[in-house]
Amino acid sequence: MQMSEMIGFIGLGNLGLPVASNLLNAGYALRVYNRTASKAEPLVAEGAQQVNRPTDAVTTGGIVVTLLWDDAALESIVSSPGFLGQLGPDGIHISMSTVMPETAKKLAAMHAQHGSAYVEAPIFGRPEAAVAKKLWIPYAGSQQAKKRVQPLLKAMGGQGIFDFGEEVGAATLVKLLGNFLLTSASYSLREALTISEKNGVNPKAVVNMLTQTLFPAPIYQSIGNMIAEKKEVNQSEIPLKDVGLLKKTAQQVESPTPISSLLHDLLRTDLE
Repeated sequence: MQMSEMIGFIGLGNLGLPVASNLLNAGYALRVYNRTASKAEPLVAEGAQQVNRPTDAVTTGGIVVTLLWDDAALESIVSSPGFLGQLGPDGIHISMSTVMPETAKKLAAMHAQHGSAYVEAPIFGRPEAAVAKKLWIPYAGSQQAKKRVQPLLKAMGGQGIFDFGEEVGAATLVKLLGNFLLTSASYSLREALTISEKNGVNPKAVVNMLTQTLFPAPIYQSIGNMIAEKKEVNQSEIPLKDVGLLKKTAQQVESPTPISSLLHDLLRTDLE
């Protein structure tokens, strides 16, 4: 891929903005769209071209990236007048949204009918990780399309890109599983460290010992230290949404969900 190729980017939220900025800094030309137009202003200042409709971000035979809130938002963009027709044969849509695998498969089939490719590449990492180019990205789709977009994913800030084959839905499932485990860890740490503190054992010392021994994982280190230091762990609707998607996906294959069901209830209560 030549860096002079125009890339479409749709969805400039907290994560989309730094990811798109990374592309500009890597030398890619961008045509950007966001429902709230003012969010594109920092990218326009960096040289991006802003458009008024999602379809206007799409180049025939080119690459368009979407990073949207949920299944409904993603489906509305793909179904918008002219999107798939404009992308056309040899075009590639990189979907980085966290959605249901079922939705990803449905959209992949719609793309195939127009001769274009759908590559799912959801992101593990917060906005600050995107800025630091320390994102983890699982992806799935046709081998040819993945080869073409791999440099793009690296330029977005992917420090590690993991191939989950050609069957769309696999990488999306990995994202849901990962977010479920992250949420589980967060609740477990909060409960464990509260018990520690109320029994007079220094929570920070507990985190320090356990993350150097039994749980030397970034999530235990970062979230554990935030809880131990009484820093606020931001509550948002994202974990609730994603755990809900995992539950629905599990139900479709009749897989039991005792822990994700409990987490879903806890998350819903915390946001009330």
